[in-house]
Amino acid sequence: MATVDEVPAGTNAAMDADVARLHALGYAQELRRRMGGFSNFAVSFTIISILSGCLTLYGYGMNTGGPAEMVWGWVFVGVMTTIVGLGMAEVCSSMPTAGGLYYWSAKLARRNGAAWSWFTGWFNLLGQVAVTAGIDFGMAQFLGAFLSLTTGYTATRGHTVGLFACILLLHALLNIFGVRLVSLLSDVSVWWHILGVLAIVITLFVVPVHHASASFVFTHFVNNTGFKSSLYVVLIGLLMAQYTFTGYDASAHMSEETHDAERAGPRGIVNSILVSLAAGFVLIVGITFAIHGNYTSALASSTGVPPAQIFLDAVGRRGGELLLLIAIVAQGFCGMASVTANSRMIYAFSRDGAIPGSRIWHRINPRTRTPTNSIWFAVVFAFLLGMPYFWSPVAYGAVTSIAVIGLYIAYVIPTLLRRVNKDMFTPGPWNLGRWSGVIGWIGVVWVGVIVILFMLPQVGPLSHVTWATFNYAPIAVGVVLLFSGGWWVLSARKWFTGPRAQGDLAAIEAELDAAGAGRPSVVLQGAD
Repeated sequence: MATVDEVPAGTNAAMDADVARLHALGYAQELRRRMGGFSNFAVSFTIISILSGCLTLYGYGMNTGGPAEMVWGWVFVGVMTTIVGLGMAEVCSSMPTAGGLYYWSAKLARRNGAAWSWFTGWFNLLGQVAVTAGIDFGMAQFLGAFLSLTTGYTATRGHTVGLFACILLLHALLNIFGVRLVSLLSDVSVWWHILGVLAIVITLFVVPVHHASASFVFTHFVNNTGFKSSLYVVLIGLLMAQYTFTGYDASAHMSEETHDAERAGPRGIVNSILVSLAAGFVLIVGITFAIHGNYTSALASSTGVPPAQIFLDAVGRRGGELLLLIAIVAQGFCGMASVTANSRMIYAFSRDGAIPGSRIWHRINPRTRTPTNSIWFAVVFAFLLGMPYFWSPVAYGAVTSIAVIGLYIAYVIPTLLRRVNKDMFTPGPWNLGRWSGVIGWIGVVWVGVIVILFMLPQVGPLSHVTWATFNYAPIAVGVVLLFSGGWWVLSARKWFTGPRAQGDLAAIEAELDAAGAGRPSVVLQGAD
């Protein structure tokens, strides 16, 4: 790998260092580097979006474990996710590139780096597309509930899929034509989420005359799944929390657009998880306290969205609509940021020739310097992943399972390789020091557990599982594994060599001269 020996101090030293580091990793500075550390954190925090994940799967949680599961499952999963995120952040500091996970796998593998990179990238691609589908489909359900309350709109399956398509289209157009607006909205989104959570929780605490008891919120267990085993229900009930804690790899994918990426990227990953953990706990507890004798009616709500019914029962029609609108706007921010991060991953993977039609998906819009075609790729395939909702009432749960499985396999492969091949890793300025080993292995084991858990049936008993209630997550994961594995065996292993180096010293100097920043004292030594 190329290395950077010296970057001089000066007013442009930080920018010079970022550009030089990217070229040392083998890439040209094609994307515009305009994000600060807060904006980088904001993208990951927005995609985690507690007002999206927590609320859209709240009904799933009410059936699968109930209040006790949602509250304590959130805390447990949040701690485990922090451990996984710490392992990822350490690697991000060492190699801050838009490719992120698949690039790291290639560089950390002692042998067959191209194969590790290939499969990491394809699992990441699956998870990224699925999480975009999950976010925008959840928003479509909430928007349908809001429209049914305010306009008499009927939220049929067809209408929900239509709203889903419109939301994806809006997020694609924002990312293509509103580049500066997307960056601004990502920053606004952080405050919208935090203030939105406070507004919802305070309203639900102050307005209702009666609240649920503390015993109900923290100890009441519910099993409406059809399975007899409480342990099984507790385990599959962790999906609500684990799905919400996804997408924080966005800080890595946005690193080529972030100043001081070696520090800002890992901080964005970890801080987005920690802030979401605290705010999400407050949100879940606040909403659950607002359930007072209306548990069954919330689940059977004509809106199709249990949180909407909880809001209505607690604060009345107008107040409930307002709280619902706060959540919908937050979900819009979340979906927008997810398309942004997803398209950067597709752009980076295509840059290295790993996706069919890579030349198309790698193209950069010369005016906005954004990967326009990759944006369309992200939203079209997200839409296709949501289509089974037409015949499957558990489709949304399956999509969220696919997102968790795909993303977390990709998240943990670099950490696994970093532990197995210690001498292949050079720590960046942000690292775990002597705690790296313990944290890394705990993260690896946890991901192995959840990958198995979320492929299991979500509705029982097993003897009554039908195509309508079947969790099709194993099929989606299997299709991607067969496609990528088959393509690897038949063709890709002959030509895919992992991340392709693009930059050299002349390219760095030309870019900095064009930007008026002068030439850094940089020495590039060799290349992989």
